[in-house]
Amino acid sequence: MTSKTITRVELADAIVREVGLTRQESGDILDRMLDMIGKSLEHESEVKLSRFGNFVVRKKSARAGRNPKTGVEAKISARRVVTFKPSPMLKSKVETED
Repeated sequence: MTSKTITRVELADAIVREVGLTRQESGDILDRMLDMIGKSLEHESEVKLSRFGNFVVRKKSARAGRNPKTGVEAKISARRVVTFKPSPMLKSKVETED
């Protein structure tokens, strides 16, 4: 199995090929979209992308943890984390690809 990371530039280039916009326009659209998703998550709004999935901000409470190497207890502070739940369509595409 090979693994490849797709970069923002590669996504913008794909928009150029698929839609026919210039590299500048496609890069701007992609940047704006990512900024809008980020700003929505900053304000704890859920972002739902049909046929792709949902981004949700979850609040995690403070808790006691343990250093796995030393076994020493450590306090893990409360924080917010972004979670992603793929849509059924995306799940089925990922499961069936070789």
